Amino acid sequence: MIIDLPSTTTSQINSRLVRLRDEGGATTLGRVLTLVIVTEDGQRTDAAIDAANDASREHPCRVIVVARGARQAAPRLDAQIRVGGDAGASEVVVLRLYGELAKEGASCVMPLLLPDTPVVAWWPFDAPVSPSKDPIGQLAQRRITDAAAEKNPIKALESRRAHYAPGDTDLAWTRLTLWRAMLAASLDLPPYEKIVDAEVTGEADSPSTDLLAAWLTDRLKVPAKRFKATSGEGIVQVKLGRASGDVDLLRPDGKVGTLSQPGQPSRRVALQRRSIRDCLAEELRRLDPDEVYAAALKSLSKVTKGRPATPKAEPMDAASAESANGKAAAPKKSKAKASS
Repeated sequence: MIIDLPSTTTSQINSRLVRLRDEGGATTLGRVLTLVIVTEDGQRTDAAIDAANDASREHPCRVIVVARGARQAAPRLDAQIRVGGDAGASEVVVLRLYGELAKEGASCVMPLLLPDTPVVAWWPFDAPVSPSKDPIGQLAQRRITDAAAEKNPIKALESRRAHYAPGDTDLAWTRLTLWRAMLAASLDLPPYEKIVDAEVTGEADSPSTDLLAAWLTDRLKVPAKRFKATSGEGIVQVKLGRASGDVDLLRPDGKVGTLSQPGQPSRRVALQRRSIRDCLAEELRRLDPDEVYAAALKSLSKVTKGRPATPKAEPMDAASAESANGKAAAPKKSKAKASS
């Protein structure tokens, strides 16, 4: 059920929520947190709400969407309440703020927060430079951003590093969970040798590739190298160098990876690119600071970037040259004739 409340106030929204709860016969709320989504009003707003609805089936919550509209319009608050099948296992309150009110998102959110429950703020697209200092970010115990959804993902990741505060996280980090688990499991198998170098290859604008290289640098205490992939999506390949041979995890198609190790048969492993819903649900499972993510951010400056070395062409003799060119090799001129 969707209820529209044009030109309304937060007190009227709260009254309508209480009335809906009474009409439905609910005496208590089984909500474990309040999720505040901050975005610009537009077509992408519904995509963020759909992801939150799916995640709410694992984490029942109240979802408050702050959709900032035209700044030149007259100050106005249009609200929409979604319950039942249109809200997953949550109740969704969409606040569309116009004019000067668009700058007062935190003031509009505070009266709608569930009492005695944690608050999580999520910027699905463009995030503030310092989420912890944003007025809405100051209300939250956890602040979720997504560097991959911004115009310049690598620059956004550097901003996360420069302005990190305990409680910050990014979905570019959450997308690494399967890669981190697979690489850690591969090192639990013999031979138990020290990793001497690491290489991570991925798309040029993939912040997850940078974070994975930084995580390997931090955990393995080796300077990881980050290379640009010529094909594939997201992270494409990881190589961990050991004395007996490389641990090679390759995912060329964004779906299935191949793990190769010396002395063992190659294995195909599931490495499907994760959806926003899965990443959001994972982040809502923990409300404490992520120290591993913080350590990876600090190690970003230690990652070196470059291009993979291209193999040198083998020198060809006269017969090979004749075969390759399809004609006899021309006789060499003497130095005297060459200089004449």
